[in-house]
Amino acid sequence: MTASIETDRLLLRRPAASDVAAMFERYASDPDATRYLGWPRHRSLEDTRAFLAFSDAEWARWPAGPYVIVDRGTSRLLGGTGLAFERADRAMTGYVLAKDAWGRGYATEALRAMVGLARDLGVTRLYALCHTAHRPSWHVLEKCGFAREAARPGAHEFPNLASGDPQDVFCYARAL
Repeated sequence: MTASIETDRLLLRRPAASDVAAMFERYASDPDATRYLGWPRHRSLEDTRAFLAFSDAEWARWPAGPYVIVDRGTSRLLGGTGLAFERADRAMTGYVLAKDAWGRGYATEALRAMVGLARDLGVTRLYALCHTAHRPSWHVLEKCGFAREAARPGAHEFPNLASGDPQDVFCYARAL
């Protein structure tokens, strides 16, 4: 189990109960930060506590799970990332950052750490789904060696978008 990973600027670690308020305030309740995510924006601290329970269950079942992203210099919580396992050799990844952390390379740094972790854990296929309108996310995935495999029309729900209808996504993947 790899409960924490350090990069040049970041500490990625397993979420703890002490993170709930910061997770809620920094990104989980923010309509802009959660716009293109596959989980509903948190409306209360209880929603964030429920996520923590989900996280603990993932960590109990698999060798890794969700991580919070923390600035090593300031100890400020910046966002979240992680691995969502489907089986021991196949996992999905993604990331979310607080708005004041956008455009600083943190998503790229965190995603590279997830790629390295997945490789170390024996994952052979790592993938991410990306809303077709979310260009900044395409860019991060491509910088980290992910290739766009396919467009999947109407394949994914994004509960934070106004329409509520299934949306088009790109599937990005990389072999490890």
